[in-house]
Amino acid sequence: MREKLLRIFFVLYVCSFTNLAYSQSLPDFTPLVEKNSAAVVNISTSSKASANGLSQGFNMPDIPENSPFYDFFKKYFGDMPEGHGQSQERSSLGSGFITSKNGYVITNHHVVKDADEIIVRLNDRREFIAELVGSDARSDIAVLKVDGDNLPFLKLGDSSKVNVGEWVLAIGSPFGFDYSVTAGIISAIGRSLPNENYVPFIQTDVAINPGNSGGPLFNLNGEVIGVNSQIYSRTGGFMGLSFAVPVNVVENVYEQLIDKGSVSRGWLGVQIQDLTDDMAKYLDLKSNKGAIVIDVVNGSPADEYGFSVQDVIVEVNGVQVNDGTKLRNLVSSKRPDDRVKFKVIRDGEVEMISVKL
Repeated sequence: MREKLLRIFFVLYVCSFTNLAYSQSLPDFTPLVEKNSAAVVNISTSSKASANGLSQGFNMPDIPENSPFYDFFKKYFGDMPEGHGQSQERSSLGSGFITSKNGYVITNHHVVKDADEIIVRLNDRREFIAELVGSDARSDIAVLKVDGDNLPFLKLGDSSKVNVGEWVLAIGSPFGFDYSVTAGIISAIGRSLPNENYVPFIQTDVAINPGNSGGPLFNLNGEVIGVNSQIYSRTGGFMGLSFAVPVNVVENVYEQLIDKGSVSRGWLGVQIQDLTDDMAKYLDLKSNKGAIVIDVVNGSPADEYGFSVQDVIVEVNGVQVNDGTKLRNLVSSKRPDDRVKFKVIRDGEVEMISVKL
């Protein structure tokens, strides 16, 4: 009996020790949240749209029901209720974060798109009417400015140093629930999405829902490494796949929007395709990593500096090009007039081509 009790005690001791060790290995996000949540903001917008869905300022003519044109307008513009020329307000909710003590705010382009009024609310309940400094649809990043002094602000990190498997945390306003905190890990980096050729997204399993858009993604040092932008979902809610715009992309866009209100990207002027196994075999290449040129635009920098069809681009400024998406990301991250070195395999020989974008 005594031996049996000793065994039970031993098992319980081992289990409790294991649970304690496991719990101590998990990060404590409390200091990170306490230090940074004050600089995360809630963003609400309003925009005017006509009651029948037409753009503001479009005056629908009064058409009698017995008019031959009535059916035409009803078919293409729907029912025309009384007051169809009036406008109604639409609103949206999102998140953002302050990046400077004088009031610059980063959020998503889709949060503030077509907004007539943008209100930024801090967690101390102060509200500011924000000015739209600039917005970039391709990166889904927008910059706002509020009239405030000595505001709390966040530190931007370096998204090139993030690793798959590391812990990350998000703060935002999902479904309007302000300053909700969720955590997870980085699931993948450099993720490309359909119709998104300019952003190598950070994929995470952090719970992101409508209203989180534009909020910060933190590493354990409390640095912003991304801006939560999209989710993959079949239901409209979180399903374990969240995507953030890397902060290095954000910072480039942010600086250009503040400087001139718009974003310029480098352009090479080639049409490319991922290098497949069959192509690599046909070209007698050792690897299928790279992007193959299938057309060169006349008068483009690529044309001027001597790119040819069947050139395989394998590096840009020393960074390996695995596929066409990587090449697009690398080139678009540069600015017009930047000089870039491309490592190219042509007819089995390695060539270096320096191009002014």
